[in-house]
Amino acid sequence: QVHLVESGGGLVQAGGSLRLSCAASGSIWRINAMGWYRQAPGNQRELVAVSTRRGTTNYADSVKGRFTISRDNDKNTAALQMNSLKPEDTAVYYCYAEGVTTTLTSFEVWGQGTLVTVSS
Repeated sequence: QVHLVESGGGLVQAGGSLRLSCAASGSIWRINAMGWYRQAPGNQRELVAVSTRRGTTNYADSVKGRFTISRDNDKNTAALQMNSLKPEDTAVYYCYAEGVTTTLTSFEVWGQGTLVTVSS
């Protein structure tokens, strides 16, 4: 099994910064993609940022230039640096990872979610 543990959410004023962290553990052979999604009340879960093992990144248009995703492939961790936060960034943020286990089966897992609240 593979598990994700997130940390770093909280309350911040508009214009401030937060850093989210995610650590994967378990029977991991390789993580192909690791990233972050978010879900605001009444909205569907949406992609925020994702990073492939080779370093390719993809961001939602709404966060480009403000958020930066980083990964450490050796430690199976990822981080999301969020700057210039806006009230509309308020949501529960979920870490996501997909890859291959040590028994060569595919996995796709989600973290428990961490709440980010941006006050105006």
